[in-house]
Amino acid sequence: MPFTLSPATIELLEGRNYAVLATINPDGSPHTSTMWVGYDGGDVVMSTVEGRRKHRNMIRDPRVSLTVIDSANGENYVELRGCVTMTPDVGLIVDNRLSRKYDGKDKDPDQPGMVRVVVRLTVEKATGRAA
Repeated sequence: MPFTLSPATIELLEGRNYAVLATINPDGSPHTSTMWVGYDGGDVVMSTVEGRRKHRNMIRDPRVSLTVIDSANGENYVELRGCVTMTPDVGLIVDNRLSRKYDGKDKDPDQPGMVRVVVRLTVEKATGRAA
């Protein structure tokens, strides 16, 4: 049965709020990254580049935690836990959509050879004030 996000959580995801993604390093320690996030009709979406630490961690272990913090009120937040899948960001559709949301314009091109991927989080649990 799919997990249903609260209206407050969807509002945080659709707003210009930053998130902290926690992945699991090979030695079991946490790795965190600040991320742009979006909401895509049931899943949380992010963008990263193949080969980065978070990407390698998520390939090895797709379990993640994502904390989205309200930029207007830091005490309003939600932590989302679940598993991710990753697919190529063909045409940089997700990357540009997130860039327009956060920066108001398409993203500057990545360096040659970089491959962008869409990270899609299927939420299994939500906690926090906006949960």
